[in-house]
Amino acid sequence: MSTSSMRVEVAEGLARLTFTQAERGNPIDGPFCAEFGAMADELSSRSDVRAVLLRAEGKAFSFGGDIGAFVADLDDLPRLIKRWTSGLHTGIARMQRMNAPIVCAVQGICAGGMAALVSGSDIVVASTAARFVAAYPGIGFSCDASASVMLSRRMGLARARRFLIMNETLGAEAALAAGLADEVVAPEALDARAEAIAVQLAAGPTLAFGEIRRLLLSVEDQPLEAQLELEAQALSRMAATADAREGLTAFAAKRKPRFTGR
Repeated sequence: MSTSSMRVEVAEGLARLTFTQAERGNPIDGPFCAEFGAMADELSSRSDVRAVLLRAEGKAFSFGGDIGAFVADLDDLPRLIKRWTSGLHTGIARMQRMNAPIVCAVQGICAGGMAALVSGSDIVVASTAARFVAAYPGIGFSCDASASVMLSRRMGLARARRFLIMNETLGAEAALAAGLADEVVAPEALDARAEAIAVQLAAGPTLAFGEIRRLLLSVEDQPLEAQLELEAQALSRMAATADAREGLTAFAAKRKPRFTGR
């Protein structure tokens, strides 16, 4: 399945979602936003998708928003931004609530809205040559693409505030220290390492991953008792799944479990 800005291939439970406009720096523009929303609808609806590997072609992961598209009609830009973020933000929300965990491989520049989108991944693997750029204040804009939420969750509120307001650029090691990246590897090892993690997760207990992902979305806005009840309800649902039964019986038998995502 391919669009003008991305391609997705699903095999053995793993969806490889690749941004394909390398010659343009994989920009976020109107078509990208609409296509990302549609792709997220597709991936979040498929029971055969048990993990997602997010990657981008080219030297840069993404330069972020397409400035050329912004300046083409400045008078109409406020309306266009509402249209574009509708598709982009819906897609981000869909992918945050699906069962399949997301692994991202980042090379080169990753700026603005794409840095925000990447920060919503469960595991971020960065090349030593990766650079995470806040970007928004540099063009007089506030943030979008879940930056206020996902950067805060990864980096902590104070560190995310500094990153955004100071319009910082973080190299790979600094991003690792700040929590924006989970692993840093040599450029030649990036694809293999991210693929290995994604394959491992695709063979895991997918429904359990989904419950954990959604519980972590609500942890900051629920009272303790409400969050504990959400945990209890989720655990009860998991107790009825084939994977939970397999996990328990495999542990008792001292063998490796064979999860099926059901």
